[in-house]
Amino acid sequence: MSDATAPPPSGRSAPDIALLDQVWGSKPGFIGWVGQCNHKAVGRRFIFTSFFFLMLGGSLAMLMRLQLIGPDNDVVGPEAFNQLFTMHGTIMMFLFVVPMLEGFTIYVAPLQLGSRDMPMPRLNAFGYWGFLLGGIFLLSSFVVGAVPDSGWFAYVPLTRSSYSPGANLDFWLLGVTMLEISGIAASIEVIALVLRFRASGMSVSRMPIFVWTSLIVSVMIMFAFPPLVAGTILLELDRKIGTVFYDATFGGDPLLWQHLFWWFGHPEVYIQLIPALGMAASIVTVSARRRMAGRTAVIVSLVAIAILSFGLWVHHMYATGIPILATSLFTAASFMIAIPTGVIIMAFIGTMWWGRIVWRSSMLYVAGFVFVFVAGGITGVMVAMVPFDWQAHDTYFVVAHFHYVLVGGSLFPILGGLHHWMPKLTGRIMSESLGKVAFALNFVGFNVAFLPQHWLGLFGMPRRIWTYEAGLGWDGLNLISTAGSFVMGIGMLLFAINMIRANWPGGTQAPDDPWGGDTLEWATESPAPDYNFVGTMQIASPEPLWDTESVLSREHTYPDGRVRTDPPHERPEWQHRLDHPEARLREAIATSGLDAEPDHIVTLPGHSLWPLWCAVAIAVSLVGVLIDSFALGSVGLVAIIATTATWLWPGVE
Repeated sequence: MSDATAPPPSGRSAPDIALLDQVWGSKPGFIGWVGQCNHKAVGRRFIFTSFFFLMLGGSLAMLMRLQLIGPDNDVVGPEAFNQLFTMHGTIMMFLFVVPMLEGFTIYVAPLQLGSRDMPMPRLNAFGYWGFLLGGIFLLSSFVVGAVPDSGWFAYVPLTRSSYSPGANLDFWLLGVTMLEISGIAASIEVIALVLRFRASGMSVSRMPIFVWTSLIVSVMIMFAFPPLVAGTILLELDRKIGTVFYDATFGGDPLLWQHLFWWFGHPEVYIQLIPALGMAASIVTVSARRRMAGRTAVIVSLVAIAILSFGLWVHHMYATGIPILATSLFTAASFMIAIPTGVIIMAFIGTMWWGRIVWRSSMLYVAGFVFVFVAGGITGVMVAMVPFDWQAHDTYFVVAHFHYVLVGGSLFPILGGLHHWMPKLTGRIMSESLGKVAFALNFVGFNVAFLPQHWLGLFGMPRRIWTYEAGLGWDGLNLISTAGSFVMGIGMLLFAINMIRANWPGGTQAPDDPWGGDTLEWATESPAPDYNFVGTMQIASPEPLWDTESVLSREHTYPDGRVRTDPPHERPEWQHRLDHPEARLREAIATSGLDAEPDHIVTLPGHSLWPLWCAVAIAVSLVGVLIDSFALGSVGLVAIIATTATWLWPGVE
């Protein structure tokens, strides 16, 4: 709800902190906690829930490696192995990386922009509840003994009801649909935030690189996720009511699924990479104590990667009989995307080269990311070539390649980001000594686990096999790979212990700006108050804490003890209204799209349980579809309409 009327004139008294705490704070008790819609509460939930899914998905991977440690092993059977690799891939792709990055965006981006909250807090909360219930829906398949077993890509015709008659794949299709809806909701929220909720003076050219990556990826999601939602719905219709969208016998096309899936799937790789690049840029800048080298080139390259990523999906389909002329075009696009990626990596290296690096754990993870991701990018160029891809397709070479890209390109920056932003998330600092040990184990363990898999692929080992015979030349390499995976598992366990230990009672309290940051999240308290900022800020550069032209709203203490107190400045009339919420409304200022000039005051909703009930209603309807209950599905559909209408009704909490 927007109030564009001019605020009444008033004095220049100090912000009413007690009243701000009361207006922006959460309601007491469990119901108050559940009904929180503030971006920091929602962001923390995304981050820590997805971290749990990371540990779960990693545990499944270690079970697979234990099965493959030697020939003719029988730790798990073939059916269980199919379920393990399906759920490992699904958890990592749909329940860990993207939700984790969404969580960082939801938490950090409003702080970097100088905003008090996301523009649609209830939609924000709905995104989390949809993610959580979608994850619970998928994992409940373990409880009922119908675990998805068709791979995280669910290729037809093997996933039609004639070949997969149980509910296994229905769990996957319906759960993934709900997760994608959650992602779309989050992307709408982020686009509105970045375009209209920025500190005064923060033009688009002055936005932090992490915010740029958040905006770019949110736009990508709006184009990449809906086709997958459509594809999963069409496949579920084929399975449930006998439509023939993917049945070649009746005029359908099995390759339609691959086109829809990989139109989502290849941009998804960059949807995971681009925010991780933004996180790495934030860490590199602060750790090197230098402004990002080639900042404009980095931003242009990020946009180029986003555009080119939608021209690569057939990269995964060379073995399907696509005409050679068509595949050559996608080969060229696959080569082209290496250029902007290389520009960004060189900018990172240049920033480190000319800076004075402080080698904290976060920076070590970024250095590991550069090494691992570049290696994965080189093998990516190799599999972009059609003749080589025909030889390596569906072998362990491809498994090694995409783990180098995804672990290097996403997991390492995420772990570095948790070290870097933990002071803002919880007000605590993770142990540096334990963090460096965990990094060493993760880096060494990862390379020991996945580097041999390149040779396994070249030696002919197919992916997704549950066992193999002795004497094929795969025994020793599989043993080394499994040993490396357990070393990395120990590293991840140490990382989790470090994170829990830091946030346990007695953990190290973080100052407001422990690293000497350059962006606005370090200009407020650790953790930030419910309202984020008070007073007037005027932004004059992308690094407002490092320049003297920008005006901060409070006294700032740097890690070396220097205290920055900007001279008194004129507070506009609207700022008094925001800092003295006498109407007891959560209000924020909306700004113009390009130059971030103050435009009008917006009233934001607060506590609400309706986003949760709406997500529950969607889950109920999906359960109805799963068990072929028309009545339950209809109840869920009616509940979706009712909860959405109530949620949007003016004045309803």
